[in-house]
Amino acid sequence: MRKLKLIWDFRGATGLGTAKHHCIHLKEFAEAEKLNFHLIDHQEINEMWAIAFIVVDESDMKIYRDALKPHRGEVYQ
Repeated sequence: MRKLKLIWDFRGATGLGTAKHHCIHLKEFAEAEKLNFHLIDHQEINEMWAIAFIVVDESDMKIYRDALKPHRGEVYQ
């Protein structure tokens, strides 16, 4: 099964802190809804841009997408 990475972008000087905090909410949502996921993490792209992301099976993507409105997504390899 294909895995998808759903991504939220956070820009500005506080982007990294916001991305880290967003990961907490992603995990809380997945656990509360009893949904499967493979990975929840954040990444600093540069000092003014960070992302939070969750990696899910393609079959679960619509549940996450519709509820959490990610900014973008990509195939996870």
